[in-house]
Amino acid sequence: MDYVEFGKYLSQQRELRGLSRDEVSRVTKISPSLISALEEGQVERLPSRVFVVNYVRAYAQVIGLAPEEAVLRYEEVDKATPEPSPVVLERERRRRAWWILAGVLVVLGVGAYVAFVMTGKGPNALPR
Repeated sequence: MDYVEFGKYLSQQRELRGLSRDEVSRVTKISPSLISALEEGQVERLPSRVFVVNYVRAYAQVIGLAPEEAVLRYEEVDKATPEPSPVVLERERRRRAWWILAGVLVVLGVGAYVAFVMTGKGPNALPR
């Protein structure tokens, strides 16, 4: 079982009981977008594991499932999913750092150009 199958299981159980996502969201106080991500198995849209476990517990309780059984099913799926290696995590961190640096440099460059033009020293200097 993976996250998508687990999400389908939750949504099928909810539908069998005649509840909508909005009803579950209203009762559990979990945002509809998080309910949707949980049911669709989109782990990248979910917060850290500790929050998701509590969401699963609350969701299960509202739709009439045994909360601890639902959490155990989620934990089985979570354990079966391999963690990314440290090398991959470091590569992603560096890639993000380069993009942030590029963005900062672009903003600084545009700011310098605007300041240069506003002082009257640029190629498109405004007439005084």
